[in-house]
Amino acid sequence: MVTFQEIIIYLQNIGVADVLLPFILIFTLVFAILEKIKILGEKSRRYNVVIALVIGLIVVIPHVLSPSPNDVVNIMNRAFPNVSVFIIAILALFLLIGLWSSKAIKWGTTARGWLTIVAFIVILAIFTHAAGWWGGGYLPSWLYFLNDPSVIALIVIIIVFIIIIAYITGEEKKPEEKTGFSKFIEALGGEEGKEK
Repeated sequence: MVTFQEIIIYLQNIGVADVLLPFILIFTLVFAILEKIKILGEKSRRYNVVIALVIGLIVVIPHVLSPSPNDVVNIMNRAFPNVSVFIIAILALFLLIGLWSSKAIKWGTTARGWLTIVAFIVILAIFTHAAGWWGGGYLPSWLYFLNDPSVIALIVIIIVFIIIIAYITGEEKKPEEKTGFSKFIEALGGEEGKEK
């Protein structure tokens, strides 16, 4: 029976990662840019395809014929996994921020702002720990207790209870009185005038 790992190894051996994926990426980016800026005119789709095809081949063919450590494809293959980790970290941060509120956050001035800062620090700590930046993948000596999963579970439970209690016992805010600028925006039919 063929495993999924064997299929991936086969795709790597036939050049999907070294030839096909970089070509598709470069072709798509160049074509999208040419379509957006319309440097060759409004009805230039065929020319844009040819130019994107040529640029994609110019990048991939030298890599196949005489690969060097500094060619574009090798640089892309080294850089994009790190870019993906960064994108995943940003997505995780946005997910944590979304837990608190979908509204705009005033950094450090409200509870949501402080929770966002804490979420950023937690995401940063998780990803730097996973990358092994703290010496062999271990936490600093003063945070060594966090290597125990039961301690982490206890901390998460305490934080959740604090958030729930703060939410339940918090005072309900009264609607703010509109300022002169808010009334001006409402008169113009702006965003604040629409929220009622």
